[in-house]
Amino acid sequence: MVKRVLLKLSGEALMGEDAFGINPGIIQRLAADIAQIQRAGVQLGLVIGGGNIFRGAGLAGGGFDRVAGDQMGMLATVMNALAMQDHLRRQDVSAHLLSAVAISGIGEPYQRDRALRYLAAGQVVLFAAGTGNPLFTTDTAASLRAVEIGADLMIKATRVDGVYSADPLQEPDAIFYPQLSYRQVLDKRLAVMDATAVILCADHQMPLRVLNIHTPGALCRSIQGEPVGTLVTA
Repeated sequence: MVKRVLLKLSGEALMGEDAFGINPGIIQRLAADIAQIQRAGVQLGLVIGGGNIFRGAGLAGGGFDRVAGDQMGMLATVMNALAMQDHLRRQDVSAHLLSAVAISGIGEPYQRDRALRYLAAGQVVLFAAGTGNPLFTTDTAASLRAVEIGADLMIKATRVDGVYSADPLQEPDAIFYPQLSYRQVLDKRLAVMDATAVILCADHQMPLRVLNIHTPGALCRSIQGEPVGTLVTA
C-alpha cells in the first residue's frame, strides 16, 4: 500500500446523473471511501475540479474574458472543497482546506510546509483554487501538488474506467489501455490530462492511475496496489 496519495476528482464526478451541481448521494459515498483510506493510514491530499459548477474555458469561448472566467472557476473549486470538507467531518475525518487564493474565513492560505504537517498528522488536505493563477487547469494543479507533497501516487478519478483511444461514452469501439508511458500519452494525444500536467508528472516520475470513481471499491483497491484502471508511468 502506498503511503501518500494525491487524488484528483473531476467536478463532473460529483454530479452523478444530475446535470449540474453536487449530488448528495455521490459526495457522501466519496467521503466514506476517503475516510476508509485515511483510517487505513494513507496520507491523502485532494484536488477537486469545478466543472460541475462553472468552467472558465467554456465561458471564454462565448466571448467572456478568460482571466476573469478562470478566476470564477477557481471559486467553484473552493465550493466543491467546502462541500467535501463538510462531508468528511461528518465521517469524523479531520480535513483542512488550503486555498491557493486567500479567502479569509473560508480556508487557510496554501503553504507547502503547512500541507506537509497536516498530512504527516494523518489529516486530509483539500487543495482548492487550482494553482492560484488563470490559464492553468485543475489537472495541472493536481500534478503540481502531487510533486510538492512528494506523493507516491497520483490518482485521477473520472467517469470512465481508465484511458481509452477515444471517449468510450461516444465511441463504444475505443481501445482500452491498461498501462501507458507519459510519452505514449503525449504522442497519441490521449485525453488523460492537459499537456502541462502530463509533462510535470513525467519530469518528476510521478506515477498516475486513472480509474472510474463510480466503480465500487475501485479507489481503495487501487491504493492497495491492485491493477485498477490505467497506470501511466514515466
